[in-house]
Amino acid sequence: QVQLVESGGGLVQAGDSLRLSCAASGRSFSLYTMGWFRRAPGKEREFVAAITWSGGRTYYRDSVKGRFTISRDNAKNMVYLQMNSLKPEDTAVYYCAAAPMYSGSSGSYSTTRPYEMWGQGTQVTVSS
Repeated sequence: QVQLVESGGGLVQAGDSLRLSCAASGRSFSLYTMGWFRRAPGKEREFVAAITWSGGRTYYRDSVKGRFTISRDNAKNMVYLQMNSLKPEDTAVYYCAAAPMYSGSSGSYSTTRPYEMWGQGTQVTVSS
């Protein structure tokens, strides 16, 4: 298993950028599909982005396409979420999640089911 620690959150203004980082400890990080989820106050946790363990495929929720980019550096055991053109509705706690050796239908990456390990989250607040 891997343990996940997110960082990079903060308070920014609408239109600003942030890069979230997720550091993974443990073995075989390169074999984990990684995802980012978020939970806004009073709302359910929702999928943001995912990247397969090979890095060959990425997935995004519609509202962040063209603004957010997920990437990974297997040599450093890191996954990133570059967030540009932030909006107040992006305000949430962002969580990193890991799914060991997962490969499934495109729709499955946006569910929580494949993900077995979760970080503690990092707060992102976007002011208008």
